[in-house]
Amino acid sequence: MSPADFIAAVAPGAQAAQLASGVPASITIGQAAIESGWGGHAPGSNLFGIKADASWTGPTTGGLMTQEDDGGAHAEVAAFRAYPSWAASIADHAAFLQENPRYAPCFATSSAQDFAAALQACGYSTNPAYAQLLSGIIAYHNLTQYDSPTPPAAAPAAT
Repeated sequence: MSPADFIAAVAPGAQAAQLASGVPASITIGQAAIESGWGGHAPGSNLFGIKADASWTGPTTGGLMTQEDDGGAHAEVAAFRAYPSWAASIADHAAFLQENPRYAPCFATSSAQDFAAALQACGYSTNPAYAQLLSGIIAYHNLTQYDSPTPPAAAPAAT
């Protein structure tokens, strides 16, 4: 799948997730591209490589090899969350970030680049250049065009 086709496939879900969660669509699209190789490697429709820790009660992919870098690159086997579709993966990714207090600083940012830097600072990825990689993909593919402005406040009730 080409990057353009992948972006077209995931952008609507990323935009819906932004409205529901506040995670910029550009972040969602960029992370999905990085983590899944533009959709080429998404076992269980998991676009983000979110592991199935003890709190996850949904389906899993079983043990898959993953590359980690915690001061030295190494491979490990881990179970990952599984989804019925990419759209479900996108929605869970947004909820994962929004509901996890670890990522609260991300939501205090005002740009996709700052959100990417906050993700790395909060430990989203073990890749020490993750924020730079994510920001580069966002810029190269002009993914901020998919970011929605903050939704307007609800209109006052009619009297």
